[in-house]
This record gives sequence, structure tokens and C-alpha cells, in this order.
Amino acid sequence: MSRIFYIASCILSCLCLEANARQWTLRECIDYARTNNIQVQNAQLNQALAEETLLQAQAARYPTLNASSSQNAAFTHGVNPIYNGNYALQSGVTIYNGGRISSSIRQAELNAQASGYDIEAARMDIEVAVTQAYLNILYAKEKVTTARNNSESSKAQWERAKAMYEEGSISLSEYAQMESQYSSDLYQQTSSESSLAQLTLNLKQLLELGLEEEFEVFYPEIGDEEVVTALPTVAEVYNVAEEMLPDMKSGRLGIESAKLSEEIAASAGIPSISASASVSTANVYGGVTSFTDQLKNNLGAGVGLTLSIPIINNRSVRTSKAKAKLQTQQAALSYASSQKNLVSTLEGLYQDVVSAQSRYQAAQKKLQSAELSYTLVNEKYNEGMINPVELLTEKNTYVAAQQELLQAKYQAILSLQLLNFYQGIPIEL
Repeated sequence: MSRIFYIASCILSCLCLEANARQWTLRECIDYARTNNIQVQNAQLNQALAEETLLQAQAARYPTLNASSSQNAAFTHGVNPIYNGNYALQSGVTIYNGGRISSSIRQAELNAQASGYDIEAARMDIEVAVTQAYLNILYAKEKVTTARNNSESSKAQWERAKAMYEEGSISLSEYAQMESQYSSDLYQQTSSESSLAQLTLNLKQLLELGLEEEFEVFYPEIGDEEVVTALPTVAEVYNVAEEMLPDMKSGRLGIESAKLSEEIAASAGIPSISASASVSTANVYGGVTSFTDQLKNNLGAGVGLTLSIPIINNRSVRTSKAKAKLQTQQAALSYASSQKNLVSTLEGLYQDVVSAQSRYQAAQKKLQSAELSYTLVNEKYNEGMINPVELLTEKNTYVAAQQELLQAKYQAILSLQLLNFYQGIPIEL
């Protein structure tokens, strides 16, 4: 008895744990992916690299300082080798180079800022991907529910057909058709369940969750008000998206950065001025003077200004300027292409929403009619008034209407959520 109670308590504990398992909402999936997705983390590393480049560009304003030491030996025939040492500190600073340092710093700032936008763009991309994956799961879940209901209905009809066949009311061929339909519906149920499991795994992988981590999706109730709703115009959405989207902001910064490359390239053809200073000393080993005195006596210092005037540079400056100008044009064309793609995306989403909403409303009416017709035909079949072929025809019409409604429903929800997303409205279900 004690063993029985122990086993029963274990089963109850497992059931309680399963019932209390965490269910991930769409918002929780999005928030987790925005932090942990590999593409997002890679974009963050790129920003860290850009920040280091900025620090290096800013440091170019400051003087350099280097120390050097050399130990030498001189050999002369018939004379013992002479050993000596040289020690020096050198410093240099650029005074003027045509604004190259300032332009490089500004360009590095823009690139670091663009890297920040690239992180947000990666987060938005993963948010869209998670939303699509999540809604695919919701769609698959409803297909599983529909498939199970159809299987249960087919089972009852098959059992009824078996009884009718045994009574001699229907032929073997008609009975075989009902048995085949039941088997087909069971297969569809299994296939739907397998598809749901695979889609759930896909979302789990998208969240970078490990194999040992449990994952279960929360299935919200979605009403008609979340499917059929008023839409903004494409122009309204575009005006917001073009200013708000991080990849569009990054594109505009890319044009500014390319223009700065033109200034940097042009500065290579302008005279530059730099200053330098040095302190040095030396010693000879084996002399009569001590090492310390030699360093003191040989101590020397110097300062200087250097003016560098480029005259002939094998067209390197002109080529650099021409390439930089072409790169600016490429950046502008890339941004124009992004604008065009954004318009195309928004127009596609808008048409998808309009089409899906219309199909959803039509599918609702079609499903109501198909359900009523199927219910009436099923009653007649149970009464032996019609043959199985007529029943299966009505059932297939009913099942097709269910699928049309589900497809239109989730297509409308997805497109509507993404359309709102491009306006800066958080995705919520």
C-alpha cells in the first residue's frame, strides 16, 4: 500500500509540475530573443569594435611618446671590441593636416552611432522572425484542434458505418470509404501534431534555448476585433517607418560617413605640419668614466617642426578622392534602394491585411453554411437516409471551410501586427 501511495504521489507531483510549467507569451519570447539571439550579440560586438576605432581616432590628437635603446659592438682588426649603448625618448604631434584628424573622428562617431542602430535593426529583425514563428505555432495549434475534432467525428461515423454494414444497410464499398476517411483523418491529426512540435522547436532554437530547457507556448484567445480592424494608409505608415526604423537611420549616417571619406581623401593632398622633440644619451663600456657620468655628460635634446608638402604622389590622392566620391554615390543609391524596399514591404503588408480580412469575413459566412449543411447531412446519415459518399462530400467542404478561415485569420493577424510594428507600435497578442 505504501508503494502504491508513493507512486500515486509521484504521478500527482508530475502532473502539478506540468500544469505549472512556464508558458511563454509572444512578448516574453520577443524580449528574450532581443537580448540572447546570436545575431544581436554579433551586432553588439561590431559596435564594440566601432567604439574602439573611435577611441583610436580621438587619440590621434595627442602626442606620441616612444622610448628606444640600442647596444652596439664595433670590431677593428687588432683592437679589442668597443661596446656602447644609446638611449632616447622621442615625441611627436600633428599640428595641422588639412582637417584629416577632425574628419576621421567625426566619421568614427558616425560609424559608432550607426553600429548602435544596427543592433536595434538586428533586434527588430529577430522580433519579426519570432512573431512569425509564434503565429505559425498558434495556427498549427488550431489545425491540431480541428484535426482532432475531425478524427473524433470520423470515428463516430466509421463506427456507425460498421454497424450499418453489419446490418446490411450499406455495401462493403461504402463501409470501406468511411474506414478510409477515418484513417485519413487520423493521419492528418498525426501530421498536424508533428508539424506543431517542429514549429515549437523552431521557435525554441530561435530563442537560443538549450536542449535541456523546457519550452511551452502560451495560447491566447484571439477575437474578431484583433483580426478585423481599421487600417492606416501606406503613406502614413511609411512616413513613420522611414524616420523611425534603425536601418534607415543607419543608411542616412552611411551617406554622411561617405562624405567625410571624401574630405579625408582630399586632405592627403594638403601640406601638413608636425612637431617633434627628443632626448638622447649614450655610453661606452670599459671607459674610465662611470656609466652614470657618461649618461649625464652625453645627454642631449632637440625639438623640430616638419612641413610636408605633397607634390607628386603617383595619382594616389586623386584616385582616393574619386573612389570616395563614388562610394558616396553608392551610399546614396543604397539608401534609395532601402526606401524602395520599405515601400514595397509596406504595400505588400497592407494588401495582405486587406485581402486576409476580406477572406476572413467571407470564410466565416462560408463556414457557418458548411457547418449547418454538414450537421444536417450527418443527421440524415445517422438515420440511414443518405449514403456515405454524400456525407464525405459535405464533410470535405466543411473541413476546407475551416482551413480557409484559419489561414485568413492568421494571415490577417500577422500582417496587421507587422504593419503596426513599422509604426513603432509594440507587438502584443
